[in-house]
Amino acid sequence: MIFPKYLDNSNKIGVTAPSAGVTKEGDHTRFHNGCTALKTKGYDVTFTDNVFTSDPYGRSSDKETRAREFMSLITDTSIDYIVSAKGGDFLAEMLPLIDYDIIKKNPKWVQGYSDNTSLLFSITTLCDIATVYSYHFGNFGMNTWHKSIADNISILEGKLKKQTSFDMYQNSFDDNTSGFCFTDKVMLKSGRKTNEEIFEGRLIGGCLDVLVDIAGTKYENAAGFAEKYADDGIIWYMESFDAVGERIIINLWKLKELGWFKNVKGFIFGRPCFYKSFSDLSYMDAVMTALSEYNVPVIFDADIGHREPQWTMINGAKAKIHYDNGKATIVYIY
Repeated sequence: MIFPKYLDNSNKIGVTAPSAGVTKEGDHTRFHNGCTALKTKGYDVTFTDNVFTSDPYGRSSDKETRAREFMSLITDTSIDYIVSAKGGDFLAEMLPLIDYDIIKKNPKWVQGYSDNTSLLFSITTLCDIATVYSYHFGNFGMNTWHKSIADNISILEGKLKKQTSFDMYQNSFDDNTSGFCFTDKVMLKSGRKTNEEIFEGRLIGGCLDVLVDIAGTKYENAAGFAEKYADDGIIWYMESFDAVGERIIINLWKLKELGWFKNVKGFIFGRPCFYKSFSDLSYMDAVMTALSEYNVPVIFDADIGHREPQWTMINGAKAKIHYDNGKATIVYIY
């Protein structure tokens, strides 16, 4: 596994929009604030042209432009950290235009979440380069940084290896400049109804909605990844944006049939953003219906994904997860 070099304040951050762009006034404010906040830490920030554009359907630009601007940051030797502007729906359209051979020759941190899953997952499973599943650039522009945002930078600077589940989370899908609006207590759960679970392995995952979209295409090598790192074992992390319980069962069945879950040591699921079921099936029950056969730890409602705050998940990194009565820690093993 190739790990890009740790960041320091001599590095430059590149922001691009491989999915949606940002056009709202509040987004512009946060991006300006994010530049200011990062510059106080010594980081220069540059934006590609498509960050502040959008077509009527939520694409920042056509697929050719999105691929070209992303690759321009890959080949720019002054850039060491690429952060996505936003999520969306259409990032996968640009995957056929990505030059993975060039990415292999220019490993650098690439970060995003949600629709960015397809890009991150393809880089890690095809190129064997670690990627970052965490905040989009706008979160760096909140007036007061939450600890999870500071942790994000500290992890990529090599200063932090341990994250602990937070006390509260935001049970809404809001963009604001002042900070998170916490409403609910963080309380993780064990799918096996245990009080404690300890497991370790190599992390891989992302947004389940997007993983299913690219599963079985040439833009993923999850089964090969699971085989290559069989001695370490695999920890799968997932979260859902718009999930239906009955479809979760079938989606996880599909991934099982494709060989994704070979050598699995455990699963950890984030809080679902929007969830429904036509048969009153809970999210946990839907997942356990599909995964209980593995008889490994399955942890729910972790700080991963759209119901913030978020942990910084490093695809390709070895990690140890300790669940203990509703709380959890994740420690990176470098």
